[in-house]
Amino acid sequence: MVLFLIGLASGIISGMGIGGGAILIPALVFFVNPDQHIAQSVNLLFFIPTAVIALIVHIKNKRVNFKLTIPIVIFGLVGAFLGSKLAVSLSGASLKRYFGMFLLILGFYEMVRKDKKETKKQGGRA
Repeated sequence: MVLFLIGLASGIISGMGIGGGAILIPALVFFVNPDQHIAQSVNLLFFIPTAVIALIVHIKNKRVNFKLTIPIVIFGLVGAFLGSKLAVSLSGASLKRYFGMFLLILGFYEMVRKDKKETKKQGGRA
């Protein structure tokens, strides 16, 4: 039942384009207790089908800018290769620590950033 709930929550977040790994990896580590490398590998496998479904929906709704997408995908593949090499060379504890720091920084950034769309809706007021 726990795996069902973890998968459901991560899938909903992934479909929104936010990144289900932010939910999936910590949930796996806290509730299932695999090694950090295993949790991140499961996240990578989880990402493929959820990304395909989300991409189909977003393309159908004309929410994908292909001119912007091509260079991001190319450099993202290079970054994924380099990042996976780095992750394999780190211990599970170090990987967990760096992922936690990443989530903490990302969470802090989300709390303090000003959303441009919200500013426009409010008539230019911050």
